[in-house]
Amino acid sequence: MSFDQLGLAAELLDAVAAEGYSQPTPVQSQAIPLVLAGRDVLAGAQTGTGKTAAFTLPMLQRLSAGQSGSPRRGRNPRALVLTPTRELAAQVGESVQTYGKSLPLHSTVIFGGVGINPQIDRLRRGVDILVATPGRLLDHAGQGTVDLSQVEILVLDEADRMLDMGFIHDIRRVLKLLPAKRQNLLFSATYSEDIRRLAAGVLDNPAEVEVARRNTAAETVEQLVVPVAKERKRELLARLIGESGWSQVLVFTRTKHGANRLAKQLEQDGISAAAIHGNKSQSARTNALAGFKSGDVRVLVATDIAARGLDIDGLPHVVNFELPNVAEDYVHRIGRTGRAGAAGAALSLVCLEESKYLADIHKLLGREIACEPAPGFEGERLELRRPPPPPARGGLGRDPRRSGGGGRGGNARGDAGAGQRSSRGQAGGGASGNGDNRQRRRRRRGGQAKAA
Repeated sequence: MSFDQLGLAAELLDAVAAEGYSQPTPVQSQAIPLVLAGRDVLAGAQTGTGKTAAFTLPMLQRLSAGQSGSPRRGRNPRALVLTPTRELAAQVGESVQTYGKSLPLHSTVIFGGVGINPQIDRLRRGVDILVATPGRLLDHAGQGTVDLSQVEILVLDEADRMLDMGFIHDIRRVLKLLPAKRQNLLFSATYSEDIRRLAAGVLDNPAEVEVARRNTAAETVEQLVVPVAKERKRELLARLIGESGWSQVLVFTRTKHGANRLAKQLEQDGISAAAIHGNKSQSARTNALAGFKSGDVRVLVATDIAARGLDIDGLPHVVNFELPNVAEDYVHRIGRTGRAGAAGAALSLVCLEESKYLADIHKLLGREIACEPAPGFEGERLELRRPPPPPARGGLGRDPRRSGGGGRGGNARGDAGAGQRSSRGQAGGGASGNGDNRQRRRRRRGGQAKAA
């Protein structure tokens, strides 16, 4: 199937072609016709499957064609996209701009962690599409600087992560500000009873789209566990990066302090590195990500919340320096590589104390991850039954891009659109999940929070 068969307008097809895409991904081929038909949609899609374009493209078409509701009145938002983090908001905002560049529609992105006044100025000039994190959106609503009474399309992106981060009450407050008659699209990488309850309260007779088994890792990601003593993890990581010639590695830690410490240690080892997490300023996070994409920064060390929504086109390596406490987060982490059919490698450095976390991940995946000791680091043992042998094409230090699999393959990956581009033309900038969490806590103490 090609994009020409999905019913998209010529302007959108030209924009897709200009980005180098010719064939839709499975979630795009299923969801786009449903959204164009005006249906509410509940979509279960793994990260990296092209889900952002799956709602961005048909949303742009419906708004530009005037198909989605009543005649235009004023310049209040007609579409609202809620995301859990600033990085994902910026990514969605860029997708809207990229694919809607030939359409007479205006968009902006708002989130906390930056000054609110530039955002107010942009909203006053009028926008058709508003991409926002919940906390900062409610700040604007409380100050009367945004009117959501004309929203025709609501998108909840990465709804599972929003619930994980405690945004359910904020989401309910936002829903009360929207008109009852609207189209609703809910995208989630994983399903749970909470997601089902949220969907039941938001969606009207939804069409369901599920392109991958729930909580599964991308098949194009080669996974490997390396047992290593906790105190030798940094030594092993530095050796792998140096001796294998890895030029771009996304490394996950459990804590912000751990991310800072590891980035500093790698710098001392002569490896350019930067940390990205919720305590970093927006400018620091933007600069770190830009340096990583350009190649000036070899290793980006991130926490789970900061990395949610990150998209680096063709990222070859993800390393779990520490396994996550929650098994589902493992799937999200390794989903930063192997996107849209490209090959990728995910390496987990696991010490004895993390054996339980690894067992939980195996249970979630329904199989064991291949385990291979590194030369000189064979002393560590994991209290697990023997895993299957490692894949023949894999092994420590191998570049997945040379394994013969994957590649962009002509697939349009809307949520990968931000991979090689910086966020541009977006008023105000974004709010991390941490920023919105702080805002929510302030509101609960009785005051209206104003994000710094």
